[in-house]
Amino acid sequence: MMPLTLADVGSDNIIKRVGGNPDVKKHLEDMGFVVGGNVTIVSMIGGNVIVNVKDARVAISREMAQKIMV
Repeated sequence: MMPLTLADVGSDNIIKRVGGNPDVKKHLEDMGFVVGGNVTIVSMIGGNVIVNVKDARVAISREMAQKIMV
């Protein structure tokens, strides 16, 4: 298990755990980052991570991406 920030660009990953305080976890889950879900990194630009999750393209900060374990 590793944080999403260490995954390779273009690789498909399964979300194993979502960390952070309850507010952060709720926010990430509302955006589609749920345990067992599929996430693909599109690119990493300037510390931000762009991912495909649940057929949507989402940009999240590096700090948020580090809370998502794949």
